[in-house]
Order: sequence, then structure tokens, then C-alpha cells
Amino acid sequence: MTRIGTMCRALLGAALGMAMLAGPAQAQGQVNIQAVTQPSPGIPQWTRVDIPMLREGLPQRSNGRIRVTLASWPERNLNGPEIVRLVRSGQVDIGAVPLNTVAGDVPLLDMPDLAGLNPDIGQARRVAEALTPELNRGLERIGVRIIATAPYPAQVLFCRDKVNSLADLRGKRIRTGGGSINDFVTAVGGQAVGIGFPEVYGALERGVVDCAITGTGSGNGARWYEVTTHMYALPVAWSTFGYFVNLNWWNRLDAPTRDLITTTFAELQDAQWKLGEEATEDGIACNIGQRQGCSIGRLVENRPMTVTRATPEDLQTLRGILTNNVLPAFVRRCGAACGETYNRVVAPISGVRYEAR
Repeated sequence: MTRIGTMCRALLGAALGMAMLAGPAQAQGQVNIQAVTQPSPGIPQWTRVDIPMLREGLPQRSNGRIRVTLASWPERNLNGPEIVRLVRSGQVDIGAVPLNTVAGDVPLLDMPDLAGLNPDIGQARRVAEALTPELNRGLERIGVRIIATAPYPAQVLFCRDKVNSLADLRGKRIRTGGGSINDFVTAVGGQAVGIGFPEVYGALERGVVDCAITGTGSGNGARWYEVTTHMYALPVAWSTFGYFVNLNWWNRLDAPTRDLITTTFAELQDAQWKLGEEATEDGIACNIGQRQGCSIGRLVENRPMTVTRATPEDLQTLRGILTNNVLPAFVRRCGAACGETYNRVVAPISGVRYEAR
């Protein structure tokens, strides 16, 4: 064999050896996902849905090809408003946060869950799904998109003292998650206070705030019943949240991986909306110590809370606040185009139109 032939054979052998080493690794294509999703590890949205479907489910369904490092906000020392920025920068691949919490960055995100807009969870879902394409058109300009929406239970008031009506909220300092719920609190004569969810327990305990708004079950999961006595069960909103992905990361995924994640999140979305509905009444029953009806949350047997249901008059007042206060304030923050989007997409569902003032 000539020297050239020997060199060619050696090069061919080396190439085949490298191909044998590279082939299996390329076939496996390990995908490692960093995800931060829930404001507390004690809530059922985390324990019943995100853990089994993301941390455990995606690796199983991908035969180990996908690995998910999943954390709750407190585990990463986060309060919520920074979630979309972390996703946008690529520090996490997937982040979940209530839309109103990050509406300061993207005002349009406040629209699906405006205070007083959705009297029931069925309408909240119809509005969220109708608006998702509109939201993504804006979000994709900053490198982010929503791949699923979900609710928490009905957003109600947990208070240190007795509250029986909207009138009783006048003068009270009320913790909100931001966005249009601030407009609601101002309209009823209260003072809106922005505090991250993980810090609310301490704020209620110390009397920094008189009341705090969150889901009936979310407050139960975070043990707010230990630092409050009364629940005013007016469904102000649903704290609709989104699962956000980094768009560059998402577009780099191969088609089978992206399809599997898309399918998983469609199923997760269904599971979360179902849980939100079930957890609303369950949260009330658990917090007031009613064993019958409490199967998801913790039954409060020592110092159960007192619950007051919203009257038809208060529900009508809430709808008036939406029309006269919340919608105009939202459009001022978001711009005239947002009012047009609301009337085109949401008004046919809600039956309430935005009128320029």
C-alpha cells in the first residue's frame, strides 16, 4: 500500500471512530429545562400539577431525554415581577407568573383578568384563550411567548378583622398582586399595597396590611388562616397566569421535543383550569373548618375563619367598577390600541364594552 493509501485509510478510520462516538450522543439529544413556576411549594397547583406533569412527567414521556429542574419562587428567592425578565434573558427556559404581576413590563397582560371582568372561571378561560394570540404578538417582540394559561382559585379577600361588604374595605390597606386590582382597591376607598406573595404572611401577621387578595385555596396553602380571621368571598379576579418560554430557546428545540412539550402543556393547561374550579369552593370549605367539601387543601380546625359571601348588590357594584374605573385606567396605561383590542376580542365574551371618556 502506498503512503497516500495508508494515510487515507488512517483518516477514514479516525472519522469512523469519531462518528461512532458522536452518533449516540446526537441521537439522545439530551434537553435540560430550567423552570420556575409557582409562588409557594404548598399550593396544589405545584403539588398536584406542576410536579407530576413537568418534573416527573416530561422525563418519563421522553424516556429520559428531557430533564426538568423545577423550582418554586421561594426556592429561587423570587417574588414574581422578575419572572418574565429571567425568561427573556435566558436565565430560565420556562417561568410561570400571574399576568397582572408582570403587566408593568407588558401592560396588555393585564387584560385577560381585569378586576371585575370574569364573574366565573369558565368565562376567565374563554377570555384568556381568545387573547393569547394577541398577547404573544406583543411578547414575541421581546423574545418571549406564552405556551399555556391557567388560573388560581377565585381571588378573594383575607382580612385580619371582620369584612362583610365592599363598604367595609374603605380605609383598609390591602395587599394586591398589582395591575387592575389596584384600581379596584382605590375605587372602593382602600389603599393598595404591593407585596410579593411569599412575603404576605409576615405582612398580615405584623399588621403591615389589613387584608390581602389571593385565591381561596392559595391562601389556604400558604396558611394565611393563621394570620387572618375573615374571608370576603367576592370573586374579584382569578389571577390568571401564564407559562412563559424564552423564544430563542423554544425555536432551537427540535420538532419532536417541541411537539412533546406542547402536548404536555396543553394537558397541563386543562388540569390547571379544572383544579382552579375545584379549588375555589374547596378553599372556602377548608378555611372555615368545614370537613365536607375540603379534600384538596388543609382543613382548619383550630380557629377556623369566618366567610361572608358577596351579595348581588356587591357583584353589581363590582361590574360598575369595571366599567367606570378599571377599564378606563387600564386603557390609560396600555394605550388606545388596547381599548380597541378589548372591544374586538373581549367585549363579545364579557358583554361590557370600553367607552372612551
